[in-house]
Amino acid sequence: MKITVSTLVAAPIHAVWQAYTTPEDIKVWNTASPDWHTTAATVDLRPGGLFSSRMEAKDGSFGFDFAGQYTEVIPLQRLAYVFGERAGVVEFVPGPAGVTVTVTFDGEPTHSEEQQRSGWQAILDNFKCHVTGQLAAS
Repeated sequence: MKITVSTLVAAPIHAVWQAYTTPEDIKVWNTASPDWHTTAATVDLRPGGLFSSRMEAKDGSFGFDFAGQYTEVIPLQRLAYVFGERAGVVEFVPGPAGVTVTVTFDGEPTHSEEQQRSGWQAILDNFKCHVTGQLAAS
């Protein structure tokens, strides 16, 4: 099962790409709800390079690592990766109103398609807020 989420970020492509691929930025936006946070992130942005982010409940009750390997890196356009037996693709498409960021990933059997879609969409919505907030602050 492939699941797709998308958002339009009103920002230049360079700002969007940088925020998506920089560990310090990832630690800020990579959360699906306010009671979670990302405590660590690493990115080796090249085909064959590894990435990971540590997501934890703020109350310390649970945490997990989201980690994988890039299979394709086309700067400012596309990231493809594998994580476990699953795969994902992130596409960055500039347009007149900003950059459309679309994430397509293999679903997993534990959670419903809707749970997975809403969780990944919430993370992407936080990403959008992070990027546009950075622009507003500068």
